[in-house]
Amino acid sequence: MSEPILEVRALMKSYATVTAVDGVSFTVNGGMCFGLLGPNGAGKTTTIEIMEGILSATSGEVRYRGEPLGRRSREDSGILFQKTALQDFLTVRQSLTLFRHLYARGHSVDALIQLCALEKLQNRDTRKLSGGQQQRLLLAIALANDPAVLFLDEPTTGLDPQARRNFWELVQSIKASRKTIILTTHYMEEAELLCDEIAIMDRGRIIAQGGPRQLLREHFAEVLLELPKQEFPASARALPLRLFEAGDRIEITTDDLDGTLRTLMDAHVPLTNLRIRPPNLEDLFLELTGKELRA
Repeated sequence: MSEPILEVRALMKSYATVTAVDGVSFTVNGGMCFGLLGPNGAGKTTTIEIMEGILSATSGEVRYRGEPLGRRSREDSGILFQKTALQDFLTVRQSLTLFRHLYARGHSVDALIQLCALEKLQNRDTRKLSGGQQQRLLLAIALANDPAVLFLDEPTTGLDPQARRNFWELVQSIKASRKTIILTTHYMEEAELLCDEIAIMDRGRIIAQGGPRQLLREHFAEVLLELPKQEFPASARALPLRLFEAGDRIEITTDDLDGTLRTLMDAHVPLTNLRIRPPNLEDLFLELTGKELRA
């Protein structure tokens, strides 16, 4: 197993009226994609900004390769922020050249263009890029210094499904080069596809941590049944089943599929539109953090 490249130890960040991060600890091994998940206000971005060296912690520490954060960690890091403003009136190639010159070492501009599939866009004004194209450029900028650790803070928010999947393919190719990636995201499919390990945060604390498959085995029964709510009789709500409402559906989790189906049929619940599937990371996220809307 790889040695830890990042260690977060009893991290706390407090403001006047709120504790944003409350005693968070975890390690990230080299070459893995580590995901930080959580609802709005959970403390994800604050945690990652302390790891990046942008914010200082109230207490606790982050260590990079066994040392406190400092010049070495900054030089070895690449960051794709939630929001980044690019210089106006520059082309994609000119923007990459500008940022590449900020570092003593790193990829060539041509290598960055190839790595992030920007060949057809290199002479385009950055103001005329689509959302997905801009994120590819920002990813290339984050890779300009050939970082050992790449921070991706909600990198696909606002992208259409095609652009999002294209971005995932780029991240997977970066993973294949054994770079360490720290990812925050609200897209559970994204986390399940890209992350080797995840930590789910809520109200400043980590409430679950492990590989996606491992966490699903620990927290969920074998299968999940879905039925349209309008077809589910009110009398069936009292059945001895683990069920809850999810929008226009009734969801039931069970490790005894045959027995659950018999119970539903005995209660005359229509099964014409029944859907049976394994639970996914979104189910886990909602199970652990709740379904109420966060500000």
